[in-house]
Amino acid sequence: MTRHKIHLGQTIATLLCAERFIPCAEAAVRSVRSEIEGYISRDPEFLTTLGPHRVRSDAPPGVVRRMAEAATKVGVGPMAAVAGAVAEHAVRALKQAGARHVVFDNGGDIAFLLERPVVVGIYAGPSALSGFGFRVLPRSDVFGICTSSASVGHSLSLGVADAAIVVSQDVLLADAAATALGNRIISKEAGHLEVVLSGFQPDGVDGMMAVAGDVVGVRGDLPELCRADVEYDLITRG
Repeated sequence: MTRHKIHLGQTIATLLCAERFIPCAEAAVRSVRSEIEGYISRDPEFLTTLGPHRVRSDAPPGVVRRMAEAATKVGVGPMAAVAGAVAEHAVRALKQAGARHVVFDNGGDIAFLLERPVVVGIYAGPSALSGFGFRVLPRSDVFGICTSSASVGHSLSLGVADAAIVVSQDVLLADAAATALGNRIISKEAGHLEVVLSGFQPDGVDGMMAVAGDVVGVRGDLPELCRADVEYDLITRG
């Protein structure tokens, strides 16, 4: 098992897999990025809108339509699912190539194919929850844990959450829903987090965690929380 950085265009990801699968992962990232970029050239609003977007009739049947569908479910723009889309596509390509244990971390939006448990750190900026993580157990297929943040990284968030985390079997939905959850958190009061989490329960989401300062809210089924050494540089610079 090796750790490898993938930097292709705006995709800056950390890949954990057997070394022989790295070229396959890079080819998969190039392929899915080309498909998305090709569609954007015909439908520029797909890139810029912050709300649900109906794709053109000539949109390909794969990732572009899935991005739009996932985003529409939670009321955000389709590019809110792009990191999850790239991550899932890469992991599925490696699964098809014979890989059995893969972690693809696309800037905090993570797709997994596991044959043994892994610990994933939670990085929530100044929050007291930093230094903890999830002990993630294997599932029968690819799945995702995705995070949106107003204080960490470069992704757009309209809220104030240090981390809005979503777990789902559908990695694209996890990514879009994390953005939507983060957008809804506009206060760091405990009562506010509870109201948001109670009122936001999209179909297909297994569990959610919201972190805002020292306040934490959870809903649904999440992996076991554990202590973890969180090395942010491993995400941002590989």
